[in-house]
Amino acid sequence: MRSTYKEEDVVLLLKDITGMLAPQSTEERERRIQSGTHYSEMLPREYVPTPEYMEAYREALRHYAAGTAQAAAGAAELVYAEKGRDLVLVSLARAGIPAGILMKHYLRRQYGFEVPHYGISIIRDRGIDKNAMRYLLERFRPEQLQFVDGWIGKGAILRELERECRAFPGVSPELAVLADPAGLTRLAGTREDLLIPSSCLNCTVSGLISRTVLRDDLIGPDDFHGAVYYGEMEEQDLSYDFLHTVEAEFDGNGSQRETKALDPENAGRLRNGFQEVEEIVSHFGISDINFVKPGIGETTRVLLRRVPHQILIREAEKDSPMLRHLLRLAEEKQVPVEFYPLEHYRACGIIRKCRDI
Repeated sequence: MRSTYKEEDVVLLLKDITGMLAPQSTEERERRIQSGTHYSEMLPREYVPTPEYMEAYREALRHYAAGTAQAAAGAAELVYAEKGRDLVLVSLARAGIPAGILMKHYLRRQYGFEVPHYGISIIRDRGIDKNAMRYLLERFRPEQLQFVDGWIGKGAILRELERECRAFPGVSPELAVLADPAGLTRLAGTREDLLIPSSCLNCTVSGLISRTVLRDDLIGPDDFHGAVYYGEMEEQDLSYDFLHTVEAEFDGNGSQRETKALDPENAGRLRNGFQEVEEIVSHFGISDINFVKPGIGETTRVLLRRVPHQILIREAEKDSPMLRHLLRLAEEKQVPVEFYPLEHYRACGIIRKCRDI
């Protein structure tokens, strides 16, 4: 699979389907999703940021590169403590790939060794790419593989991993992430609902690849899941600008950082983020829990890729630079913003029902 990432940083186990699938408008794609078409069978048109939104992104990067570096270092330390130098990072495309590269680069700087790093696809309700898993298991022992993602919202992909890994004995479904405000994994760089600046943009901070595609007419039984390369956007690519900015915040002398990840005992006492989502569903009378997308990263995705009904934010965070890009997008798209007493999350996106579009 083509991308603007260097092959020594990540090998993408994806089929290049560039030119085979036309993107659809957000509204048309939303109608089809809510009428039963699976989201993995379509591609959204990539959002072209306005100058004002790009300024909000650059501000987010200035403010939160250090926190992202801290979270990447924390997650890397946790997985290194689990697997040592036998570690193989398996990032979930697309948001997991920059997280995995940051962890790989941190471990090189900190411990002086190269971690193999791959990107593979997993799709909610469709499962993990089994051909990619077979490829990895022909080359590595099951216990070496460590799945990586950018963040956890309400845990749908984590639950998908838990189901899928039953078919691969010895492979742990435990997910390493930079941020886990829901408190669902031990391997989190932080429990804070952290703004990871890469979540503000789409392909231009993800190696210019699309989200992954699984459709019978495009993906054969022996193929990897597919993705599109947006070569026409090469001049807008910020993938390495993001990585280099964050990595500049790693300790220059390679000394180990103190991480803020909670120990399992403390994490277990947290009210579960999924329970908070269920309360939001009940409070607003929402018919489908999948219409609720908690956390800064997931809320950003709702604004960029779905048709939003409204955005919830903590009132105390209304002037925070961490939410400025969300408020900018909501203003551009005329999406209502409501204050809500969120506990685990700083923001939450709610998708509009099809009949209201």
